[in-house]
Amino acid sequence: MQAQDLIRNLRMPELDDLRHYVRSLPTNTLMGMGAFAAITTYWLATRPKALKPPCDLTMQSVEIPGNEYVRRSILMDTDTQMMYYYKDAQTLYEFFLRGLRVSNNGPCLGSRKAGKSYKWLSYQEVAEKAQFMGSGLLHRGHSQSGDKYIGIFAQNRPEWTISELACYTYSLVAVPLYDTLGAEAIGYIIDKATVSTVICDISDKARLLLECVSNRKHSITTIVIMESFDSELTALAQQNGIEILSLKELEVIGKANYKTPIPPKPEDMALICFTSGTTGNPKGAMITHRNVVSNCAAFIKVTQSTLNLGPQDVLISFLPLAHMFERVVEAVLLVHGARIGYFQGDIRLLMDDLKTLKPTVFPVVPRLLNRMFDKIFGQANTPLKRWLLDFATSRKEAELKNGVVRKDSMWDKLIFSKVQSSLGGRVRLMITGAAPVSPTVLTFLRAALGCQFYEGYGQTECTAGCTMSLPGDWSAGHVGAPLPCNLVKLVDVAEMNYFSAFGEGEVCVKGPNVFQGYLKDPERTSEAVDKDGWLHTGDIGKWLPNGTLKIIDRKKHIFKLAQGEYIAPEKIENIYIRSDPVAQVFVHGDSLQACLVGVVVPDPDFLPGWAKRRGIEGSYTDMCKSKELKNAILEDIIRLGKEAGLKSFEQVSYTNTI
Repeated sequence: MQAQDLIRNLRMPELDDLRHYVRSLPTNTLMGMGAFAAITTYWLATRPKALKPPCDLTMQSVEIPGNEYVRRSILMDTDTQMMYYYKDAQTLYEFFLRGLRVSNNGPCLGSRKAGKSYKWLSYQEVAEKAQFMGSGLLHRGHSQSGDKYIGIFAQNRPEWTISELACYTYSLVAVPLYDTLGAEAIGYIIDKATVSTVICDISDKARLLLECVSNRKHSITTIVIMESFDSELTALAQQNGIEILSLKELEVIGKANYKTPIPPKPEDMALICFTSGTTGNPKGAMITHRNVVSNCAAFIKVTQSTLNLGPQDVLISFLPLAHMFERVVEAVLLVHGARIGYFQGDIRLLMDDLKTLKPTVFPVVPRLLNRMFDKIFGQANTPLKRWLLDFATSRKEAELKNGVVRKDSMWDKLIFSKVQSSLGGRVRLMITGAAPVSPTVLTFLRAALGCQFYEGYGQTECTAGCTMSLPGDWSAGHVGAPLPCNLVKLVDVAEMNYFSAFGEGEVCVKGPNVFQGYLKDPERTSEAVDKDGWLHTGDIGKWLPNGTLKIIDRKKHIFKLAQGEYIAPEKIENIYIRSDPVAQVFVHGDSLQACLVGVVVPDPDFLPGWAKRRGIEGSYTDMCKSKELKNAILEDIIRLGKEAGLKSFEQVSYTNTI
């Protein structure tokens, strides 16, 4: 005690001096010191923290020893590719069972009508409906070893996923159809896969099917329709030897003739995904359960340290379920017991669906990103607003470079909160794929939306993705590193001066996510997959120093111009499509001609506003006839071509406007 008293007595004079000094300071100074202390304390408590990347981002893939320049994900400890993430979920049927368990039979699939809230089916309700539907299909003659292909011709909705699950529950195979293929292609698919039952959403699609098979030999015996239909349609179907059932009738049949589930094995076929090529008939990619599961597992592995998906998550489903990109994303959500909410079916009402659903997961395609980008910058219609937007963006982009992803900064509250709220306010994961996205657009939206935003690359033939950006690497201009489920190598394309020894060449993929070939088409299968199992994508890639891949060109559909220069029209089209008023573009050339021509289809949603800013008004038809507007669009796509580094002979000619 004496020692403590001595220390206390020694300190008292110094404390008294400090008190006197502080009291002598002016009030303004004291207030400034207090404010500084408060701001410092607040900053220390709320300073942004970077997401911890899963690896050293300066080396995201490693080369496997050998002479083929093969690279794998740095996230794998060995050269073995990942086949599954959860031991109890190695098929898509087991994916759903795991989701049922971890969700504790929570809400699973939801839909809404205009002006209404979402109504949800629980995981158990979905499982029962799928079992009744599947039992009905088996009762009507379908089987794993016989008539196993089931067509699904519908927009995104709960019944689509239930129909798919019905197939998986009884080891049947789903064959998605979509009307953009056209009647002739749909008829070809039905014949190729010998589809006898097609499940449709509305009677109009059933009529289209009947047109496809009318007055010719066909395999369809049954059309199941989700919504109501009239007796006229039933009579028309009977004339073609086809029976029409309602979905409820099929479920009733299945409930009365219930069959125990027949779970598939990982190597069993899950679906036939037909892709619409630029020429010829569609190709039916044969996708197994292992293909899809390995692709999903790789995504989970890449994001496991930063996302932690679970029953609290909600996905907005609006991208076509007939395509593998959307299907893989939905499978990832289902295996974690999350919810899927479907849009109303009208893309013009998507923003209303987003505000109502408040999703946490939002898969997108570049076309939608371009529209979001244009809309945000279109609202910055004064110099001051544009300056504020640019400054706020630069501040957020600076945080991104340091690995910080957030939506609670001052700039979010002042500038970006409105666009974040327009998506429901809860989005924490976005992923884009299916087509190239402008680095400018991607970087801006990563900053503006304040969520983890990944870019992937792949194609149907490798299930969906083969590379993806990693958490913490928010740079643009590349498509990420190889996924843990596959290897990637670049092979020489000598005629285009790309050589793997220099880190450039055609992108080739090998792993459990690579498809089994095209249905009944060995010739095109051998063109796509070589004897060693490597899928040749037709894209030209380049390895960057950090082990990520950059897509720089396209091998297929190249031709020479009269002066001997090689042209890859798809590369040019992917640049021109970034023009705001352009919806579609087709570039064509001939070896007997010295220049290229282009056919441009203006976007009816964006053309009026874009033209008005240039003093051109009128109806869509009138504007399409305007020579002045044609020249303005031509100037815009030429500008984009120059910015992207196109050579003069790669640009469409100024003389070819009609």
